[in-house]
Amino acid sequence: MNPDDYTSMAQVRAGVDALDRQLVTLLAERFAHMRAAARIKPDRSAVRDEARKAQVIANACAEAERLGVPTTIIADLWEQLVEASIAYEMAEFDRTRS
Repeated sequence: MNPDDYTSMAQVRAGVDALDRQLVTLLAERFAHMRAAARIKPDRSAVRDEARKAQVIANACAEAERLGVPTTIIADLWEQLVEASIAYEMAEFDRTRS
């Protein structure tokens, strides 16, 4: 699956679809980590950690820069991802404590 070898849009679409499946699998794994964090953190106020959020986004941007991917796009995506992860973790925290 090398995009440089594609000769048709069908190949491009198949490649994108395959990557999307892999991304969803990885996101499911990431959310499993959020469930673990919700279980481990001692109180709800520990769920939101702005310093950690900034670090996660900075790490993603550094990796994007290393790979030649636009860092502004990655920063925006990771902002949404981290906020969604925080919301999920808070819901899990509440669910497991009630």
